Amino acid sequence: MSGDPKAARGYRNRNPGNIEHVPANKWQGLADPPSDGRFCRFHSHQHGIRALALLLQSYQDRHGLRTVRGIVARWAPSTENNTRAYQDAVAKRLAVGLDDPIDLHDAAALRGLVEGIIRHELGGQPYAPDVIAEGLRMAGLVEPGITRTGTVRAAAGAAAAGLSAATVLEAVELIAPHADGLASVARALGPWGVALAVAGAAAWGILQRLQRQREIVP
Repeated sequence: MSGDPKAARGYRNRNPGNIEHVPANKWQGLADPPSDGRFCRFHSHQHGIRALALLLQSYQDRHGLRTVRGIVARWAPSTENNTRAYQDAVAKRLAVGLDDPIDLHDAAALRGLVEGIIRHELGGQPYAPDVIAEGLRMAGLVEPGITRTGTVRAAAGAAAAGLSAATVLEAVELIAPHADGLASVARALGPWGVALAVAGAAAWGILQRLQRQREIVP
C-alpha cells in the first residue's frame, strides 16, 4: 500500500491492524456500529493499537508462534496477501531473521512488531510515538527494565535489604500505573508496607491480564 496512511481504511476505523470484526470477540473500545462491514471500528486509535498488541500476544501464548514467519503467516494469510513480502518487511524493521525467536512480552519486540504491522497495513506510520505507547500501555505492556517474573521478588527483596522506600516505590508506580493512590498510600507504610503493596499490585496486574486474555478469540 502507498499514499497517505491517514486515508487508509484502517486509520479511518481507528483499527491500524485491520482486525476483522467477530461479534463474539468483545474488544474494549469498540465503536457503534462496531464494524464497517468487515473490520472492527474503535472509539480511539489507542484502543485499536491495544487490540492489535493483545491479539499478537495471543499468537504466542495460545498458538505457540514465536517467529516473524509464523506470526505474519497467521496475521496475513497468503489467500489475500503477499505474505512473504509482509514477512520480509516486518523482519527487516525488527532486525531479525524470519525464523529467529522473538518474545511478544518483551517491550521492544512487541512495539517493533506492532509498528511494522501498522506500517504495512496503512502504508506508513501516521501515529506519534506517544499514541503507540499509550495503546501498548493499555494492553499491559511491561516497561523496559522491569522483568515479568521477578518484579515482586526484586522489589520485596529491596525493601528487606533496607533500600529507601522511594526506590521501591518506583517499582510500585511502574507495576500498577492504573492503581490510583497506591504510591501515596505506600509512602505512609514504610519499606515493608511497600513490599506488600508491590505484591498486591502484581496480583492486580495478573487479574487484569487474565481478563484481557478472555477478550481474545482462539
